[in-house]
Amino acid sequence: MTQSAAPAKKPRDIRLDFFRGLCLFIIFIAHTYGNPWAQFIPARFGFSDATEIFVFCSGMASAIAFGSVFDRHGLLIGFGRVTYRIWQVYWAHISVFVLAIALTVVIDDLMGGTGDYMRGLQFDNLLAPHAADALKGIVFLTWVPAYFDILPMYLVLLCMMPFVILAVRVNFWATAAVLIAIWFGAQMDWLNMPKPSWSAGSWFFNPFGWQLIFFTGFALMRGWIPAPAFDPRLVLAALAYVVLTIPLEWEPLLLAYEPLSQARQVILPLIDKGELGIMRFVHFLALAYLAVVAVGEGGRRLKGPIVAVVAKVGQQSLGVFMAGLILSFIAGPFLNAFGRTYFTVFVANAGSIATLIAIAYAVAWYKRAPWSKPPAAATVPPRPSETVTGVPATGARA
Repeated sequence: MTQSAAPAKKPRDIRLDFFRGLCLFIIFIAHTYGNPWAQFIPARFGFSDATEIFVFCSGMASAIAFGSVFDRHGLLIGFGRVTYRIWQVYWAHISVFVLAIALTVVIDDLMGGTGDYMRGLQFDNLLAPHAADALKGIVFLTWVPAYFDILPMYLVLLCMMPFVILAVRVNFWATAAVLIAIWFGAQMDWLNMPKPSWSAGSWFFNPFGWQLIFFTGFALMRGWIPAPAFDPRLVLAALAYVVLTIPLEWEPLLLAYEPLSQARQVILPLIDKGELGIMRFVHFLALAYLAVVAVGEGGRRLKGPIVAVVAKVGQQSLGVFMAGLILSFIAGPFLNAFGRTYFTVFVANAGSIATLIAIAYAVAWYKRAPWSKPPAAATVPPRPSETVTGVPATGARA
């Protein structure tokens, strides 16, 4: 009997996986204290950086992972799927936070017990007199020190997602207007997450500002807004904007020419990272458009083994992000202890990147859960026949 074929699984978008993997490498490099390679990341040459890539791609990935669930199963199941992801990300944040605290204590002990690393990461708040408040802040996300603010921001965006999906079903443009109004409220410091009075380091990334770039990616992937088609005039405009912003961000030029530094101070609110200033947002959109044009329609120019490896890293973004954060905590002290020579810098960066790649492949293997699949049937060699076409075999008794 002929069985009906199962619907073909939609292939992954290589562009999404590749750029997300690339930005995870950049985030590791940027998070490693005193890393000379950080002088060559995109943030040194323009307003936006890998954070915009990560949040934008997360919005696109969320549209694929969760949007289809809402379409197929309705609001209740869709909401359940999102809350399950919130549960996963929350415990991922708590786990990596606790591990980083323990690792910092160990490193401080190895470095003579000065407590410099604890203070540098604001973990000294875990000591008296703020220990109780800090512990509560970890659990309830009211205390989010530097380097640990991306996942909490993502949690807020996930919480907003079901309501945005529901609101779009009523009216897309009204929903877009509300999201823009929320972003504007963040620019005016009207909307932000609560911060403890005893710590300056909390919620650097304002989720009410960053939701704009997340839901831009979400809307593009859902088809709520059309992706801009190739247009030479648009390419030139995007390229001009990207090039013209370099002098306002490249440190050697800012130090050499005082007028450039003064001009940057004037536009500082418009390029603010914590609130996602409008010029940062436009800079990222220009870069994203140029990147899409460069890789070709559907990412047809993204080929080869290196692209495949980077895309694999992008497919396992949560696990790789957590591992990259911990590795950056190890690589920084390593460079402090052994110096920042060409060799040690290469070992710290290349070794960590190789580890992240290995982790991505390991996580992918675990997700496939090969132990849950039935083992392949063992091939049993056929027993030798005593006769072949009725003729006795050699040595066989007639």
